[in-house]
Amino acid sequence: MSSRRVVVFPSSTELGPVLAQLVCDRAQKALSAGRGHFSLGLSGGSLVSMLSKELPTQPGLDCSKWVVGFCDERVVPFDDPESTYGLYKNQLFSKINIPESAVLAIDSSLPVAECAEDYARKLKQVSSEDIPVFDVLLLGMGPDGHTCSLFPGHPLLEETQKTVAPISDSPKPPPNRVTMTFPVVNAARCVIFVSTGGSKAPVLKEVLEGGEGPALPAARVAPTQGELFWLVDEPAAASLTLEVERPGPGAKL
Repeated sequence: MSSRRVVVFPSSTELGPVLAQLVCDRAQKALSAGRGHFSLGLSGGSLVSMLSKELPTQPGLDCSKWVVGFCDERVVPFDDPESTYGLYKNQLFSKINIPESAVLAIDSSLPVAECAEDYARKLKQVSSEDIPVFDVLLLGMGPDGHTCSLFPGHPLLEETQKTVAPISDSPKPPPNRVTMTFPVVNAARCVIFVSTGGSKAPVLKEVLEGGEGPALPAARVAPTQGELFWLVDEPAAASLTLEVERPGPGAKL
């Protein structure tokens, strides 16, 4: 079972550099372990601007042996503002030396079910196991407690066979998406949630401390062999009563 660390920062300004440093540290560990590459799964939302600002400033950054996938993706053209790949391509990939062939993107021209099957095949480049094992997955959480495109009460929460699943009825637009499933998320060596802002405080409390009803999707993330970090800011942590870490300036995780 994963060991969970909840780390609280005064604001996202202090959180961002620590996130980038943590990703680079895990990249170094993966390459030092002789795995040949470092595999990173990205999510959209506020993570795009945070990573695009902080990652390129890391000293000695070398992404030439990184392989990047997406924890979920909207099935839209890459020039659509809803495309997570498109956002990262414009804001981050142009600033770092990651090979274009190492960015695993969906084929948005395919129907959603075929798109998911095609993407599942692409993720086999990450590792030789039946279920891809990512070194790091970066996740966000919606105000309803969803993560990836795994929404409360949706049948996909019980998916055990597919590594990437199609969703054509997303309660949040656009409706057509592909998403990693819990078997992939919970196989990762390290999962890092980033959650900021006061609007997340009620759902963060429910996810981390338990609620009355069924566990929300984000609460079901528990890497079987890996690390689990929650990096949050003070407004998001406002309702928490559990013990948290509050690192000082310049601290490393």
